Order: sequence, then structure tokens, then C-alpha cells
Amino acid sequence: MSTPDEAVGTVGEVSAATAPFDLEAVFRAHYGRITGVIARVVRDPARAEELAVEVFLRLWREPRAQGDKATGWLYRTAVRQGLDELRRETRRARYEPLLRLARGLPTPEEGALAGEERQRVRLILLVLRRDQAELLLLRSHDLSYDELAATLDLRPTSVGTLLRRARQAFRKEYVKRYGTT
Repeated sequence: MSTPDEAVGTVGEVSAATAPFDLEAVFRAHYGRITGVIARVVRDPARAEELAVEVFLRLWREPRAQGDKATGWLYRTAVRQGLDELRRETRRARYEPLLRLARGLPTPEEGALAGEERQRVRLILLVLRRDQAELLLLRSHDLSYDELAATLDLRPTSVGTLLRRARQAFRKEYVKRYGTT
């Protein structure tokens, strides 16, 4: 069995030209240090492990790197992978908020949560008394107390009290069905 150094052609009489490249031996010999180099750059051990695997995949796909200089190639490529990852993260951090503002679209998760919440609100409004549901719906469309009183044929002085009671009834039913508000 050859040693990791022999696998990369640096020790003994085995050379890259006469022996097949032993990626597994090189991986075992250098994975920990390559991961450490990348982790120091990206400051994320889990992401560093992923990037280290990519470095070894690139070594496997690059026959010119397999030989006497494989160790140096690995470290140089590891540093470059780490720096590329930092650049990607910097770009992502800079442009993602701008894209969200420009698009104005919610993420799929946000859309699903909003849909669930709308469904809950509709169900609660169906359970409430009709006058309470009407009052809450109209108020959610920014009608003033005077406009609410005129629309629902109420005394303007009682709108605040009725609105408070409707909100309490809504909250009570919501908590009863779904927990906290």
C-alpha cells in the first residue's frame, strides 16, 4: 500500500507517470487541512466542508494537477474557493434586498404563510356576528368612525365601543381556535 506522499508522487520511486493517481489517499491526507484553510476564510465550518469536497472534485477532474504539485494545487485552489465564496456572499448580501424591493414579491414561504393567515381570518369573520364582521372589515379599509356610523346606520358615539367589542370577539375566537394572536 502506498503512503499519501507516494500517491502524489513526492516520495519514493513511484511517480505520477507510472502509478495511477490515488485520490482517496490524497483526500484522507489533506481533507482536514484543506477544510481548515477554507473555514478560516469563510468563517463557516459547514460551508467550508462543502467547498473542500468541491476542491477535491476539481482535483479529480484536472489531470494536470494530479502529480508532484497536487498538494500545492489543493491549497491554492482551497484559498481561491474560499475567496470566491466570500465574493458570492458579499454580492448576495448587497443585491438580494434590492431585488426584493424591485420585485415586491414575497418569498414562497411568505406567500404560503400569508395565505394561511388570510384563511384563518376569513373563517373567524364567518363565525362572528354579522354586524361585528362588517364593522371590522370596513374599518380595515380605513373608514373613519363617522363613515362607519353612516354606512352601518350607527350612532357615531357608539362606534368606538362597538369596534372594541368586535375586536375582542375576533381575538377571543382566534385564540380559541389557533392559540396566541
